[in-house]
Order: sequence, then C-alpha cells, then structure tokens
Amino acid sequence: MIELEIFGPPKAAEDSGGAIDFDAYDHIPVEVDGVAVQGGIVDFASLQLQPVLQRNVQLSGYTKPTPIQKHTVPAALGSRDVMACAQTGSGKTAAFLLPTIARLLTMQLPQRERRRAAPSALVLSPTRELTVQIFGEARKFCYSTGIRPVVCYGGAPVVEQLRELERGCELLVGTPGRVLDLLDRARIIAQAVRVFILDEADRMLDMGFEPQIRRIAQQFGMPQPPDRQTLMFSATFPRPIQQLARDFGQNYVFVTIGRVGSTTELIQQRALYVPEPEKQPLLLQLLQEVDGLTLVFVETKRSADVLENWLCSQNLPTTSIHGDRSQYEREQALAHFRAGRTRILVATDVAARGLDIPNVAHVINYDFPSDIDNYVHRIGRTGRAGRKGLATALINESSNKGSLEDLVAIFAEARIEMPPFLASMRRNRGGGGGGRGKGGGYGRGKGRGKGGGGGGNNAFYGGGTGGYGGG
Repeated sequence: MIELEIFGPPKAAEDSGGAIDFDAYDHIPVEVDGVAVQGGIVDFASLQLQPVLQRNVQLSGYTKPTPIQKHTVPAALGSRDVMACAQTGSGKTAAFLLPTIARLLTMQLPQRERRRAAPSALVLSPTRELTVQIFGEARKFCYSTGIRPVVCYGGAPVVEQLRELERGCELLVGTPGRVLDLLDRARIIAQAVRVFILDEADRMLDMGFEPQIRRIAQQFGMPQPPDRQTLMFSATFPRPIQQLARDFGQNYVFVTIGRVGSTTELIQQRALYVPEPEKQPLLLQLLQEVDGLTLVFVETKRSADVLENWLCSQNLPTTSIHGDRSQYEREQALAHFRAGRTRILVATDVAARGLDIPNVAHVINYDFPSDIDNYVHRIGRTGRAGRKGLATALINESSNKGSLEDLVAIFAEARIEMPPFLASMRRNRGGGGGGRGKGGGYGRGKGRGKGGGGGGNNAFYGGGTGGYGGG
C-alpha cells in the first residue's frame, strides 16, 4: 500500500519512461570541462547501484538516462564536486539524488537525536513547489533504504515540519529561508552534512538568497571541501554562479547540456507583434491552436487575476498562481493544472520558478519579460523530458527594448529567421510593426503580406499591415 502511494500504479511496458522521447536527447550537445563528449553511462544498471536503489529506479519508471544523468551521476558517485548547466526538465533531480543516496548508503551515518536533526545531505532549492517536487522524488529513491528524507519550506506551519525532523532525517530538502531559520533555532545541525546540493542556483541568486546560502554553508559548522561534496545545478552560468561554484566546490567537474543559457532545440519559438488592446483576442486564438496544457506568463499579480477572470468568462477553465496566493491555493491550482482539469495556468515569474510540470505543450509570454533570463526560464517549462513544445512571445512597443535585443541574439543563435517587425523595432528602438505589407507579427484582416516565415524548427506568423490588427 505504501509502495503504491509513493510510486503510483505500475506502468505498462509501452508506457515506460512516461512517453519521454529519449531519441531526442541524442542530438543535444554535451560538454564536460569544456570538451565536447559523447557516451557516458548507457543505462542505470551499469552504475552498479545497491539492489534496493536499483529497484527504486525501476519502480520510478526510469529506463534510459538523460544526458545530464549520463555524465553527472558517475562523476558524483566518484565523490567529485559537480557544476552542471542544464534546463529544468532535463532529468537533473535524479542526477543529484541517485548518487547522493548511493553514497549515503555507504556511509556511517550519525545516530538520530530526539530534539534535532543531523542530515548527511542537504538540498536547497528556490521555491516551495520545486522543494516539494524534489522531496517526492527523494521519497521514491529512499524507499526501503533506511534513509529518511524530510522537506521544509516557508509559507507552511513549522510545527509539522519540526515533528518530522524529530523523527530523524538523513536527507533534508528545503528552501534557504526555512533551513536557515531551523539552523538558527538549533533544530537542525549542519556538522554532519557530507553532500551539499544547490538546485536552480541561478534562480536562488536572482531571488536574493545568496546571503542565506552562504550563511548556511559557512556559519553553522558545515564541513568544507574536501570533507564535503558540492553539487550545483543551474540553467545559466553568470559570474555570480561562477564565483559560488569556486567558493563552494573544489576542482569541480563542469558539465553543460546544450548551450549555457540558451534555449533547447526541442522548443519551437515564435514572436508575434500585437498592439496591447488586441492581446486578449489573439490569446483566444492561440489557446485553440495546441491541444494540451498551456502556461501563460504575465508580469504582475494583478494581471494574473484579471486574465484568469477574463478567460473564465470566455468559458475557458483557467487557474492562476502568484505571490499573493496561499500555499493551499497554489497547490490546488497546480494539482488541477497537472491533472488537466484546468488546461490553462496563468502565472508570474516568482510563482512559477522551479515548477516541474512535464506535459506543458505551449508557453505563451503574454507579457514579455524585462529580463531575458526570465524568458529562457519561462519557455523552459515546455520542451521537457525529450518532448517537443511551442513557445509564443507577444511583443509590442511597450516590450522591454533591452530584452528584445537579447531575444534577437537568442533567435540568431537558434538560427531562427528574424521576423521583419522585430528587426524594425530593433532598428527604430520602438518603431511599429514594420512597413505596409511587411509588418511581420500576426497578420489579420487585409494586407496579409510578406511577414517573417519559419526558420529551422521555428516559425513566425507572417505580415499584415503592421502586425496583428492591420495598419
């Protein structure tokens, strides 16, 4: 009964791997320490994991390792520090949990104390949602091993989390703020930590968690390298992350999956020009194009509420998450979205950070972000686990010009043909959607002209007179 609760019903052989398109991974470039590599482990059996852990891998539905798992797991099993750059959805959770649990099974773990926990492995992640997701995977891999995972995060009563910690904890998964609070209360101690993991490190720094992370690692007696292994995972590798890797790691293995900070080739990207008053009608059309789950990003909490209410008024079941939602409301919204009861989720960047929803078919940037890293993270919610996805950006004169410059660079790197309206806006620093008949964007009504066509695996809606709505 417990096994069924943790792993869910057994998967049929043809459903193994959750319909993941593993063949799509074969074309993703991989570098280890700056050198392009191929190969890595070919299957999980070759890792020679402990039998109980190998069984849990099978019960979890894992069949073939992803690129991040092929190269990170062996390095981590060899006690090396690792800095890995890969998009969310690439299989990185298993890439750090499997070697960590395998190593814990070989260690002499400290005896459990009644009033405080002494975890041997600590995982920090930026958000409640991601923390809960990691904990769910940890429960699967730790099943019947004697290793007890515990989760702690803010926005929920601390009393129940303290009760769980008092029952013992070898693997702690938490958000920086709550972990630091428990360290300050002396309800957990850091002296036993032998594996320190930072997941979505760039997001944690973006959210201002660097001081808390450094306090956790440096002010509570946590062992330092070489007595502690550090595993860091990030979608981008800016200078602050490089410095953190140097400070926390020692002679680390640097693994990159795809191009650092770039978008995956599994995502079909397009940009549409649409005047602000025409965005809602266009959104209705876009929502009819793709079957499956659609994630719509906006910039503000108020916009999320307004758009959710409007879509519901159009008989489109929609839910939303943002920073003002309670933990219960967020969990309910995500549960309904994952189950497909509501096919549309409207979200802000802060609320969506760290979300792991494997079946998102379409990401719509209803409000184009002011930071291009947010664009990369947003569209990374689709095209996951080897599946293809679609990402649509709605752009007009109010879009952040600096981000548009960066978007041009992303399109160029991905060999996407530039939409004429975007090139025109770039030249004019805020000009309209291009000349008559060459506007690019989403053409409607008269003048469906010479707009930007598709390039490579990506496409744009073509011209109109100045984009969506005509000129």
